[in-house]
Amino acid sequence: MKTVCEINKCAGCMACVDICSKNAIKIEDNLFAYNAVIDETKCISCNRCYSVCQENNLIELSNPILWKEGWAKDECIRSNSSSGGYASEIARTFVKNGGVVCSCLFQNGEFNFICVENEQDIDKFSGSKYVKSNPKGIYKEIIGILKMGRKVLFIGLPCQVAAVKKFAKNNVNLYTIDLICHGTSSPKVLDIFLRGHGCTLKSVKDISFRSKTKFGLNNEEKRFSVPTVTDEYLYTFLNSTIYTENCYSCKYATIERIGDLTLGDSWGTTLQQDLMKKGISLLLCQNDKGKELLEDADLELFDVDLKKSIEFNHQLDHPSTKPTQRNKFLKGLKEGKTFKKMMFRVYPKRYLKNFIKTAIYKISSNKSRGGK
Repeated sequence: MKTVCEINKCAGCMACVDICSKNAIKIEDNLFAYNAVIDETKCISCNRCYSVCQENNLIELSNPILWKEGWAKDECIRSNSSSGGYASEIARTFVKNGGVVCSCLFQNGEFNFICVENEQDIDKFSGSKYVKSNPKGIYKEIIGILKMGRKVLFIGLPCQVAAVKKFAKNNVNLYTIDLICHGTSSPKVLDIFLRGHGCTLKSVKDISFRSKTKFGLNNEEKRFSVPTVTDEYLYTFLNSTIYTENCYSCKYATIERIGDLTLGDSWGTTLQQDLMKKGISLLLCQNDKGKELLEDADLELFDVDLKKSIEFNHQLDHPSTKPTQRNKFLKGLKEGKTFKKMMFRVYPKRYLKNFIKTAIYKISSNKSRGGK
C-alpha cells in the first residue's frame, strides 16, 4: 500500500486527511499502528499530503527560556483539572481577551477537537485523555478563523501542535500549547477494555482517566476497579504497553519543544505533599508568545528544578521504551481475547496481585457496611 509517511510511523494527526482535496487518504488503525493510506485511484500526485505531514518534515523545536510550577489561583479551576489547572486558566484568559481556543473533548464516543470562544465552554476540555484523539476537520476550521484575523490557541499533543503549525504556516495569530505526552493508544484498545465491562465508547456519556495523583478509569455509572487497584487499561497505558508504534520513536520527546508553552504534571516537585494532592502543573515557556499567554492568566508561579522535572517526566528527554510484552498483548487483543485474559497471560504477577487486593478491599467494605 502507498502511505503518506513511512509504514507504521503515522502519528494520526490527520493533517494529510484535511489537506487532501480528493478525499484520497484514509487512516488505517490496526491497534499496533496508524497508517495514512493513499487511494491511488483518487490521488492526483499533488504531494500536499506529504508536505504537510509533520513526520516527513523537520519541525523547528526550541529550548525553554523559563520554567515554572504551580496552579491556577481559582480553586474551582484547579479542583476540576487533572493537574494544577494551568491549561484551563490560560484558555479561560485567552477567550476572555477575545480569542478562540481549540482542544480535545470526549463526546458521542469519540475524542475530537472543537473550537470555543466562551469562558463557560472551557470546562469541556478539562481532564487528561490517555488515548489517541482525532483532530480531523479542525485544521480547516482553524484556518478559517485565522483568516478572519482572530487569534487561536491550540492545545494538543506535540505531534498535533506540529501539524497545526505546518497547516497554518506559523500564522502570527496562532498560539500553541503542547502537552507532555508519554505516548497514546488506539481508541479501539480502550473500546476493547470497556467491552469487557459491559459497555462501549459509544455507550458511555463521559469518561475519566485520573483524579489528581490517583489513576483509574471510570465513567458516570461505574468505576472499573476498586480504589486500591489500577485497572488493566491504565496499567498497560502507564507502563507503555499499548501505545501505537510511532510513539516509541517520538521526535518530540526532548527538552526542546514545539509549542509556545509546554504543560504537564510537576511530578518531581519539592512542594508539600498536600499541595501535590490538589494538583501541581509544570510549565515550560519557549518564546514571547508563550510569555504573552502567561501575562494575564491568574496563576501561582514557583521556581522549579528543571533537571528534576526532566527526571520525573522522561518524555522531556527520550521516548517511552517499548516493553517486550507489547506485541503479545496487542496480538491477543486483536485476536479477540479480553483485557483480563491478556493481563493474566502477559502480566500474571500483576494480575494476581490485583485479584488479591480487590478481594481484600471487597471483604473490608462488606465488613464495614455490616458493622454499620
